[in-house]
Amino acid sequence: MRPFAIVFLLSAGVSITSAADWPQWMGPERDNVWREDGIVAELPEGGPKTAWRAPVAGGYAGPAVADGKVFIADYVTDANVNVANFERKESTGVERVLALDEATGKELWKYEYPVKYTVSYPAGPRCTPAVADGKVYTLGAEGNLYAFDAKSGEVLWQHDFNEEYGAKTALWGYAGHPLVDGDKLITIVGGEGSYVVAFDRNTGKELWKNLTSPEQGYSPPAILDVMGQRQLVLLRPDAVTALEPDTGKEIWSVPYESTSGLVVMTPVIWKDYMFVGGYANKNMLLQLTPGGQSAEMVWRDNPEHAFSPINVQPTLDGDNLYGFDQSGRLYGVTLPDGDRLWETTEPVGKRPANSATAFIIRQGDRYFMFTENGDLVIADLTPEGFTELSRAHILDPTGDAFGRPVVWCSPAFANQRMYVRNDKECVAVDLAK
Repeated sequence: MRPFAIVFLLSAGVSITSAADWPQWMGPERDNVWREDGIVAELPEGGPKTAWRAPVAGGYAGPAVADGKVFIADYVTDANVNVANFERKESTGVERVLALDEATGKELWKYEYPVKYTVSYPAGPRCTPAVADGKVYTLGAEGNLYAFDAKSGEVLWQHDFNEEYGAKTALWGYAGHPLVDGDKLITIVGGEGSYVVAFDRNTGKELWKNLTSPEQGYSPPAILDVMGQRQLVLLRPDAVTALEPDTGKEIWSVPYESTSGLVVMTPVIWKDYMFVGGYANKNMLLQLTPGGQSAEMVWRDNPEHAFSPINVQPTLDGDNLYGFDQSGRLYGVTLPDGDRLWETTEPVGKRPANSATAFIIRQGDRYFMFTENGDLVIADLTPEGFTELSRAHILDPTGDAFGRPVVWCSPAFANQRMYVRNDKECVAVDLAK
């Protein structure tokens, strides 16, 4: 299970490489918006040209693209990685971090370390690498955090969350993509008093830690503009909580109840409201007070209201929110009432499928969607509905979910290309006009 979210990131002076790069989960501004021009209006017959294909092993972690390199994490094992949804199963193998040449796909460096998996969906890592100021940060499925020199692959520092913080890996593994904030790297860790930890991203030294939750959940940390105040907002299995990013001090918290700890999305802010959702039908709308010092619940847990994302993050467009529900339906809803405008399964198939997934990226006034079927779709999302403009098959599904083949990977869109992977290869496809 992998989390994806729409957030407003205030980068606090972090160098995020070239504007055309995709150096972290959901892009340069961590908002799933592709800001390049010169992109195709429709996909050519037969699909876009493939620039290169590079072999990789198992995993859900999307690629990061920065400074002429593609960074990706995978897992090499001889074990059977098809494990039932709520079943833990041990396996041994090695997690790897690969640096590929962006132009050719050629391997530039590789680092690997042994790991024992104890999770469901044990195909490989979930978290997209984060690249900033010549350093690469990766988080493995069992809580192994690494910092590398992006050019050489030298390990600069590392932490083992289970060993150092007494954390137990959540059922579906560590999936909260680390957040670079100035000289801090903020991560979801777990353990007593260390649900979230900020490290000095240059040395790995712990700067602060806070909170205790039943388990980690799968929602990544996000710095949001909350009524004009910069806050670190965390969707936890038992609460929605805002902290001061520099100190970790709590600003406000509202109780929340997830099922099986399954919270994946990052909270979405619309005016003075905040929307969250998780399994099963655990959606909630909060209203923020002027100054952002507190929040209170407006409505919650209505299965006929809004939707409950559990795999991919919704996207906000004006007063409307578009996203996939746990049922596999794509909904358009209005805020703040959460009324449904329309629903469809068209991006992913004719019939609803449990947790059906398509990753949604805005480019100009249209959307690029990479589906679990391995298709790239260009579409319009409006209050009137979903309109498919173009579609091409890019990758074959190699994973398994609820008895159907899937490819669950958040792609990178950089330098007029899309980069995406399954459990066998990473591909770069040309989307220049």
